[in-house]
Parts: sequence; C-alpha cells; structure tokens
Amino acid sequence: MDHGLFGPGSVTWRVMGEPILLVGGFRALLMQGLHPRAMRGVAQNSALMDPNEAWARFQRTTEFVRVRTYGTLEEVERAGARVRKIHSMLTAVDPGTGERFRLDDPEALLWVHVGEVDSYLSVARRAGVRLTDEEADRFVAEWRRAAEVVGLRADDVPGSVGEMRDYIRACRPGLYFAPEVPHPIRQSFNAPLPLYLLPLKPVFPGFVLFAFATLPRWARRLYGLPATPLEDLWATAALKALQTGIGLVPAPVRYPPDARRARRLDAA
Repeated sequence: MDHGLFGPGSVTWRVMGEPILLVGGFRALLMQGLHPRAMRGVAQNSALMDPNEAWARFQRTTEFVRVRTYGTLEEVERAGARVRKIHSMLTAVDPGTGERFRLDDPEALLWVHVGEVDSYLSVARRAGVRLTDEEADRFVAEWRRAAEVVGLRADDVPGSVGEMRDYIRACRPGLYFAPEVPHPIRQSFNAPLPLYLLPLKPVFPGFVLFAFATLPRWARRLYGLPATPLEDLWATAALKALQTGIGLVPAPVRYPPDARRARRLDAA
C-alpha cells in the first residue's frame, strides 16, 4: 500500500499528528522571518497580509503540509510540482543591493526547511511528546524526503539533530529581521482572519507572543524581544501544560482524520 513519504513506524507520523504542533508551525514561520532573502521573497510576492487572500493562502499551505505528511506518493509529487513551479516563476529584489533573485534559491529553501523541522521537533520535545535522542535524529533524517519535494537535494539537508544545530549555528551571522517587512507582533493585532474566526482575534496576539517565546534566545533578540532564561522556562512550562490539557480530550476528537488513520496503521 502507498503510504507516501513516511508511513507506519515513522517518527514523523507519530509526532506530526499532535495538536501542539500548531505552535511549532507558527514558530517555523518566525524562524523563516529571520532569513532576509526568504522573507523578502514572501513579502514581495505573497498575498499573506491581503485580507481577501490571506486565509485562502494559509489553507493552501496547511493542505500542502498535510499532503506531504500523509498523502500518497502521487499526491505528494503533484503538490510538490505545483510548489516548485510557483517558486521557479517568482522573483524578488534585495533593496540593499538591487539584486534580483528567484524564490527557489536553494539557500533560502534550506533555511525554511530546517526552521520547520527544528520548530516541530523543539515544540514536541519541550511539550513532553516522548522522543528518545535516536528518534529525534530519525525525525530529522525522515524529513530529508520532504526537502526533496520542494526541490532540495537530500544530501544537502541536515540528517540529524547535531547536523541541524551545526547548520543553524553557521547561518546565524547572516540572519536578521528585514526592516521593511511588517513585524509579526504588529500584524497579529490586525490578523486577516475569516469572519467565522473573528471571535479568536482578541487572543491571536497572545498566541503569537507564545510562539515567539518558544524561539531560541538569539532569535528573540533579532526580533528585538526579551531573551532571558525566564522566557524559556515559561514557554516550556506552558507547552507542557497545554499538552497535558489537550491529552484530556478523547483521541477521536483530539486528532484529525489523517492522524487517526496513521495511529491505527501504526498500531496494526
């Protein structure tokens, strides 16, 4: 049977179904925001902050993550081909140098990939999702397959937690928050939510601040935010409390359909 990129027994299937990973998804966006080329590519081409387009784009991104995680190989390839085609046709400009670059620039794609994997893994482990060091390495290695979907070569992508940390450390000198890009905290106060989610608008800034608190201290500093061990302790305690609370919800309600199916296949 075609189980796609991962399948039963994969660490990815066990981790990605956890609802707490919603925080990891927002953390990944904040990590992406510190790569100036990646962020300028988004800002100059994306309808993310257009109230008429933002939610549809968010849904497309969410669907891509779902298909890449749980879809068949055919579905994954179809979704990946669409993303690769879009990236290959779009360009952006570095306002400092005037250089025009493509959105499928491998350096930017790699940073986005690693920021996503690091965010999912960090949030899961800090929330209390049980993962041994060996399983964490397997999770990073499994996601090399996901990197190929967006056009990267698996051999160019970190394959363990140690390699991922070394890569992030090497990138840090070139990271900064592009000054012409709207700050995520300011954006959160006027988040372009659809009408049926407007009741959540008052709590959205708090959720964004929560996601910020899960970033490493050096990343919070680049955003101009407090970066002390106190925020680290608070974020970890809050993640654990949230994960405990979510765990009280019955599994048929707690997990989305794809995650429930993956859990059944894992248990078979």
